[in-house]
Amino acid sequence: MSELAKLVVVAGPTASGKSSLGIALAQSFHGEIVSADSRQVYRGLDIGAAKVTPEERALVPHHLLDVADPTETYTVARFQREAIQAIDAILARGHQPLLVGGSPHYIQAVVDHLDIPPIPPQPALRAQLEARPLDNLLAELEQLDPVCAATIDRQNPRRVIRALEVCLVTGQPFSEQRRIAAPLYTCLLLAIDWPRPELYARIDGRVDERMQQGMVAETRQLLAEGISHERLEAFGLEYRFISRLLRGEFASEAEMVQRLKFAIHDFTRRQLTWLRKDPRIVWLDGHELAAAHAVVEGFLQ
Repeated sequence: MSELAKLVVVAGPTASGKSSLGIALAQSFHGEIVSADSRQVYRGLDIGAAKVTPEERALVPHHLLDVADPTETYTVARFQREAIQAIDAILARGHQPLLVGGSPHYIQAVVDHLDIPPIPPQPALRAQLEARPLDNLLAELEQLDPVCAATIDRQNPRRVIRALEVCLVTGQPFSEQRRIAAPLYTCLLLAIDWPRPELYARIDGRVDERMQQGMVAETRQLLAEGISHERLEAFGLEYRFISRLLRGEFASEAEMVQRLKFAIHDFTRRQLTWLRKDPRIVWLDGHELAAAHAVVEGFLQ
């Protein structure tokens, strides 16, 4: 049997430095990056989704950025298909693929080669679920699929409803979709570890930086292009909170920013809980990231 191709994966909590580490490793190992971020696939979601800049893209080829219009729904199944195509094309060029991002289910879909059930939307079931309070939906999801409930965006009704839909239709947890017997790649999973206070400080600093870069103006532009407030709710915490600011749900921008920071802290705690359950992950000290090069070099030999 031929040896599987090697894939380097850079995962980890938000604001931990995944993009920078991915670029540094790609430069060292003649690599190309496949983004595994559920928001960076969308055009126009640049500042709020912390998309790498044009200058950073010029350093290393990046794939699966800006591949979808924000009016369409980009599914995990589509990501899996297009990510595998991108990785295989990188390998065919003789380069090293790196899967970099913060969407755990996107990463899992490739690393574990999940067999994602092609469950079409169930209009009748969805209507029933949409009529129920979000807290009630989350309680049921916690019973049916505690792993998914711990990692999903709990303030995003659309994603919670879809996860419940799959659970109820298939009778299986959304997070435990059957794995295909043969893995596609031999994977090295890396994640960056920071002391919790330092990670929260990084998160807060990044929120402030995004605000200075024009995150509110970017959200206004999305609205001007016809993206609804309801759709913005599905694009994660930053766009959700700014959408609510623009609808007058916060007394001030300062209040919105502070509450956004706390919400990201909470989301990050759940991210870390999920990540630490995976024994395959090699945790890297955020202060000693030079060590990552030796880890990758040993893996690729």
